[in-house]
Amino acid sequence: MIYISYLYVVYINRTIMKVTAIIPDDIIKDVQRFTGGKNITDSLIKALNDWLYAKRIDKFNNDLSKNPVRFIEGFTAEGMREFNNRI
Repeated sequence: MIYISYLYVVYINRTIMKVTAIIPDDIIKDVQRFTGGKNITDSLIKALNDWLYAKRIDKFNNDLSKNPVRFIEGFTAEGMREFNNRI
């Protein structure tokens, strides 16, 4: 059974890797234009984070299609609202 929760990946004390990559100028310019990054590094970080976010959603959707969410018997939206408002 899959329990749905929001997934936020927070990187604390992450190590930084310096990378040398040969990337065509037109790709870099497009990435900078679409991400609005301050510089090439910022633009690439934003683009890679967006790509990772999309891949995580794809994986979640694939996992969910293989094992769909099943509600417990007697589950209702009204019951959940009452449960959440009891505090």
